[in-house]
Amino acid sequence: MTQQTSQPDVTAALLIIGNEILSGRTKDANLPFLAEKLNGIGVRLREARVVPDIEAEIIDAVNALRARYDYVFTTGGIGPTHDDITSECIAKAFGVPLERHPEAVRRLQEHYQTDQINEARLRMANVPAGGILVDNPISKAPGYQIGNVFVLAGVPMIMQGMVDNLLPRLKGGAPMLSRTVSCALAEGTLAEGLEAVQNRYPAIEIGSYPYLRQRQYGVSLVLRGTVETLLDEATDAVAALVRDLGGEPEVTVGTT
Repeated sequence: MTQQTSQPDVTAALLIIGNEILSGRTKDANLPFLAEKLNGIGVRLREARVVPDIEAEIIDAVNALRARYDYVFTTGGIGPTHDDITSECIAKAFGVPLERHPEAVRRLQEHYQTDQINEARLRMANVPAGGILVDNPISKAPGYQIGNVFVLAGVPMIMQGMVDNLLPRLKGGAPMLSRTVSCALAEGTLAEGLEAVQNRYPAIEIGSYPYLRQRQYGVSLVLRGTVETLLDEATDAVAALVRDLGGEPEVTVGTT
């Protein structure tokens, strides 16, 4: 077995803010998009939390996550209405004042007609002191970065545009690679041998995901790692296990 190790992980967390997510009214679409984008630059999304529009809970979550991970991304709560309290909470979490950012104001004034600019819309230009704007190519009201926290919109199309603009700021590690070994065997049949493979390759994540397709039970065994040669060795070991147990492995290559 090849003895190789990967470079230290760069880690991230996502904090999803909004009563509408917890009530089920809105289905979050930002987590899978962010996870895929971060993985592509070698940043591991290790945790996702959902909190309501409650000041104390937002502040506690921001402080806990920014202390634990290299990067934290928040989505939601930076619009113009009374329940958009994310920026106020971020300022309190960092212990800095909330200020009206001149450049953010300019972008809003450029985007809206003069008679459309009101105090509610100008709230979207409020940024914690020291915040660095994150461009919004869709509706122009920017997000921002403060410390290792990136504060983004909750609307998926807007959030996605913001993420594309901030990615060059991030320092990642080695991208995560993946292999999937699918077969028409049951998990219980594979479990003992699969655990032995996992013990032989501790640097490789191995997950087992059963499926039912056209009334045919089977399992997809997903292997993930950053060292390709080690990943290929582990994949070969899993495929050999499947064959030994009477199955026919189907191997596919991925990057997530």
